[in-house]
Amino acid sequence: MQIVRQLAPLRDALAEFRKAGLTIGLVPTMGALHAGHMRLVEVARAQCDAVVASIFVNPTQFGVGEDLDAYPRQEAADAALLDAAGVELLWAPTADQIYPAGYATNVGVTGISEGLCGAARPGHFDGVATVVTKLFNQIRPDAAFFGEKDYQQLAVIRRMARDLDFTHDIVGVPTVRDPDGLALSSRNAYLTKEQRASAVALPDAMRDAARQIADGGRVAAILADAKARIQAAGFHEIDYLELRDGDTLAVLDDFTPQARLFAAARIGTTRLIDNIPVS
Repeated sequence: MQIVRQLAPLRDALAEFRKAGLTIGLVPTMGALHAGHMRLVEVARAQCDAVVASIFVNPTQFGVGEDLDAYPRQEAADAALLDAAGVELLWAPTADQIYPAGYATNVGVTGISEGLCGAARPGHFDGVATVVTKLFNQIRPDAAFFGEKDYQQLAVIRRMARDLDFTHDIVGVPTVRDPDGLALSSRNAYLTKEQRASAVALPDAMRDAARQIADGGRVAAILADAKARIQAAGFHEIDYLELRDGDTLAVLDDFTPQARLFAAARIGTTRLIDNIPVS
């Protein structure tokens, strides 16, 4: 596996792939890889001839007081995982290759980026849309692969890709979970043993609420009960627990076939997010 940090050799390597007639799949990450990321690589390998993974801890998507400095960085271990999984190229750019001196451009996606995590993390999705636009232009993949755990992010990227006329496929890959149901996340590493045991209350409560909503129960009452259950398990703050349309992310008061539950809650110093379809 090639590891590339500068744009000129990246372009040379990608030119060789294209000269050979290979399709290119992109798996963008911020590192601290887990089985969820590796599932993205697996799907990309099944759909494309060559897989390019990126690792870049993007400063513009972290807000004031968030965990940029503490975000786990383990490039050597991540590179070994990617190499073993058959990734052809790791794009691990230095910061100046993404944001050169004097950089002054921002990509924002209105509407779908508002509410949910957009309300709790102002500016976050501008940072996501900007860095993903940069990666799309630098790599020009045939398909790019994103996890559904960050569902609002996926929706923002799909909207951005349509609006800016990117023609490659944006592929959403279902959330990978631990056996007890907790969604895999790099931030799970922040949890103490006790917090990790309590954290499973989040997907458990969401799953039960989704079943009750699909059975015709009153959405407001069901969500109120689920919030109480999550807080009783040790989550000290719930940013949101909402029923929304899976396509538009519009808030729903009643069940529809496209309905999806979205949640973000804090336990200790860790903010966990999750979403599940209601069916």
